Amino acid sequence: MSSPATKSGLRPAQRRLLRLVASFEFTKGVFVLLIGLSAILLVHKDAWVIAESLLALLHISPDRHSAQLFLDFADDITDARLWMAVRLALAYSALRFAEAYGLWKQRRWAEWFAFGSGTLLIPLEIRELMRGITILRSVVFVGNLVIVFYMLYLLRSGRLAVAMPSSGAETPAGSGK
Repeated sequence: MSSPATKSGLRPAQRRLLRLVASFEFTKGVFVLLIGLSAILLVHKDAWVIAESLLALLHISPDRHSAQLFLDFADDITDARLWMAVRLALAYSALRFAEAYGLWKQRRWAEWFAFGSGTLLIPLEIRELMRGITILRSVVFVGNLVIVFYMLYLLRSGRLAVAMPSSGAETPAGSGK
């Protein structure tokens, strides 16, 4: 018997798509966790020297405007800021891992969470597109829209299934039928 919070009526294709979204959220959590752990490596280090070495390794001239911005950013990094970035990365990763678990297990709360967090990102993604349309920004925006609309579809279909019970094929446990 499944939990009432679990959607057991999903078709195999819907279940696979939900697990694909769960895998994507898990991957985002791992990526941000690795970034957070990398920030720990910069604590008590001269970030400007590391940034300059990275630019040299990638054969990027430090005279370029973007390289100067990167070096200025590295120069402003403090240990306190790094530790704050680590804390934020750990919290974000924990949220993504919880969401991925819930979606994998087909929990309704995870669908709501995915819908809400995805919807909150749409204005930020639109702002980024307004700054300039790139392939990456477009893919992220469209991917997020697909996830948001799929979660909305699952949430609405779940509500309809509750409002319109099946033809009696499933009876409650212990009803004697």
